[in-house]
Amino acid sequence: MQAVYPRTLGAAATLPAAPPIPARHVQGKFGTSSGLNTCPGSDDDGWIVPNPVRLSDGTQLQLHKDGEALHAAYQAIKLARESVCLEVYIFASDPTGRAFAELLCAKARQGVRVYVIYDSFGSIHSDRNMFRQMRASGIRLQEFHPIIPWETRYSWRPFNRNHRKLLVIDRKFAGIGGLNIGAEYAGSWIVPGSVRDCDAWRDNGVGISGPAVQMFLQAFTNSWRYVTRGGRIRRAEFSANLFDGDIGVLASVPTVNSPLRPNLCKLMRSAKDSLYLTMAYFAPDDELVDELCRAAKRGVRVRLMLPGRCDVPVVRIAARSFYETLMACGIEIHERQGVVLHGKTLVIDGSTTVMGSANLDYRSIEYNSEISAVIRSRDFGAQMQMLFENDVRFSTRIELKEWRSRPFRDRFVQWAVSRARYLM
Repeated sequence: MQAVYPRTLGAAATLPAAPPIPARHVQGKFGTSSGLNTCPGSDDDGWIVPNPVRLSDGTQLQLHKDGEALHAAYQAIKLARESVCLEVYIFASDPTGRAFAELLCAKARQGVRVYVIYDSFGSIHSDRNMFRQMRASGIRLQEFHPIIPWETRYSWRPFNRNHRKLLVIDRKFAGIGGLNIGAEYAGSWIVPGSVRDCDAWRDNGVGISGPAVQMFLQAFTNSWRYVTRGGRIRRAEFSANLFDGDIGVLASVPTVNSPLRPNLCKLMRSAKDSLYLTMAYFAPDDELVDELCRAAKRGVRVRLMLPGRCDVPVVRIAARSFYETLMACGIEIHERQGVVLHGKTLVIDGSTTVMGSANLDYRSIEYNSEISAVIRSRDFGAQMQMLFENDVRFSTRIELKEWRSRPFRDRFVQWAVSRARYLM
């Protein structure tokens, strides 16, 4: 594949590889821990960073958990020599967001070409002075689909949002996952003590270095062309190697025939042994629910990790409306306790992993621009399954017999919310 880049992007400097850290799965030091990695070390969650995984083409993958993922992004930006490309839904103006903004401004003043796309609605509560300061420092900054109509240069599309989270540096490093830029995602990894000021969230990310980075740079380039030139939103779409090769990318856009749903269904249909799904916002359409049930009925072990706490309570109610149907087919359901679950991952047969920004809801499939990496590696899949098991330790398993005895009022509310899930 021949990638096309923003014209001003230059040659790259190679980032040093992270030193290997022995992969272990250990009991956390604190028995009452919520299993969230809020600061460096494993004492708070029992999770130690696994070794990097190398693919056949030389691409290297590093799995990150919680605030460690934003810390890796922050450190990578520090090492940037030629270019930084950042695409994010929420760019908060809290201490963590301002730390990122100040670093990006410093890199721009050093002559590094810095491109930033943030979503207008996702960042609606952010201080606009911070963005003005970023522009004044030389950052090439674009607001995706401005909410205020008269600030829109092209067509006004207030319901179509850019939910992607992507970082590409010097054409040699990429980061992807579910994390936005804000204190709830970073914990104390960026600004010491920030975790005391907000409710920290549980999320995942992966750092990518090597040849595969070009695909993610192409995805960013397509978004940049759309926000700077306008036209059909499909010009921001990009996909490569979804069903072959060691790693692929699916950057979807809100269109009538979005490839996100059919490709997810195809991946689920390929499951033969196991299907582990961690999902922050689970309000799927009937087709996706049916795929999960069919997988369980043909003998696949289907395990779902869903939020016990959610920042959007109505979505949690919608998710619970499917519990009885799913468990009746033999699907295991675990609700993550103690934290706000924000991860979006799918692991099939321990060998294929999907990780990115896309939730299993109508908004991700029909209204948002999303991006996910599709990774085919048994070593990486094993790490993801270990991460799932780590979350199980901090979860409650829902049992079918007990669930069927829930009050009629709960049943009615869940049914009513599920009927309106296409609006969520």
